[in-house]
Amino acid sequence: MNSQAISVRNISKMYHLGTINRRTLADEIRYGWLKLRGKDPVAHMGKIGAKAKDRNPEFWALRDVSFDVQPGEVVGVIGRNGAGKSTLLKILTRITEPTAGEAVINGRVGSLLEVGTGFHPELTGRENVYMNGTILGMKKREIAAKFEEIVAFSEIEKFIDTPVKRYSSGMYVRLAFAVAAHLEPEILLVDEVLAVGDVSFQKKCLGKMEDVAKQGRTVLFVSHNMAAVQNLCQRVILLQNGRLVAVGSQLEIISAYLGAVGDKSGQLRNRADRTGTGEVRVCEIELVDRDGRTIESAICGQEVGIRLYFSRLDTALWSRLCASIMVKTQFDVPVFLHHNRLTRQEFGVLPKHGYFELRIGRLPLSPGKYSITYGLINDGKCIDKIENAMELAINRGDYYGSGEVPPETHGVCLVDGSWKMESTSNSFGRNGET
Repeated sequence: MNSQAISVRNISKMYHLGTINRRTLADEIRYGWLKLRGKDPVAHMGKIGAKAKDRNPEFWALRDVSFDVQPGEVVGVIGRNGAGKSTLLKILTRITEPTAGEAVINGRVGSLLEVGTGFHPELTGRENVYMNGTILGMKKREIAAKFEEIVAFSEIEKFIDTPVKRYSSGMYVRLAFAVAAHLEPEILLVDEVLAVGDVSFQKKCLGKMEDVAKQGRTVLFVSHNMAAVQNLCQRVILLQNGRLVAVGSQLEIISAYLGAVGDKSGQLRNRADRTGTGEVRVCEIELVDRDGRTIESAICGQEVGIRLYFSRLDTALWSRLCASIMVKTQFDVPVFLHHNRLTRQEFGVLPKHGYFELRIGRLPLSPGKYSITYGLINDGKCIDKIENAMELAINRGDYYGSGEVPPETHGVCLVDGSWKMESTSNSFGRNGET
């Protein structure tokens, strides 16, 4: 008997770009026959549909991934966009089949993947709750006992008898998470779908997952929210280009991941994890001092500029582009966000090549390592964005001009404040009585 809650052995998943199904019926029969005989189809892929293979290049979403998750363990899965995280969860939930390898799961599984998975759009919220519970192997009376709690958590009582096809994405996620978390699966698989909900609901979901973990149930949690991964997970799995590159404690793996994604050089031309339509693309980030000279790092209180060097297509002639820069801690917690609309500054029609610059008069960051995420938006549409585009190193400095140099332990931000003392008539405040 396998003692692990989840056991993944040499999982690989290959797709052919530009096609949905490249194999003929004869190829499918051959593929299935090889699996029945206990042979690895990957070793024979060159013999199956070779002509179609030449036309459609291979893409390995996962390659030889192996790991174990113990019962009651909470494990995070992190990595850049396209690393294979969602593909892994789809294999574990039997949505898709691996090209090679196997995944063994011991226990009842509840999953929350992308919006739309697991609910029937024509059924009402109430009917979908009962359908999902039945799929999980629960009896009707068990589902009924949890029903009111599920609806209360989702906060969509008014719409519970409405077909879910009429739900907004936020309403859908609320109900989907409530079902996944409350119907007591032994193993809970959660993808980054929580990003759809509002901030208060995200906090509520994270709190519920903490409760699930304390009850001894197993959780596999895919997220780009490093603070949530750090707080929830005991161990973390790092995927890169479809391969498992590291497994370890949350602090160790998160630090390794953020150190890898934060490009110290600022060169972005070859970054494959950018998102957006691409009419304008940032190709480099540069940190400069007050005189415009390139610097490798900054000190607390220094005047600096963060430059985003860009190129635009000839068709991108908008005049109201919004450029934003977010600085985050090494655990991916946002410190501040700034964009040109905050100061009502417009760029006008962009040149073919140029740079945007955010000028900061006194850098209010404590010593440490941070990351820069940038975004370009036009009329609410993402044009170009890269998370953790560059590492930002801040060194100690005399921020207050007093000779007292703040250390790393003083928090993330430095505040430009002042103190004074005045006497009062008693010890109970201005309006107190002696």
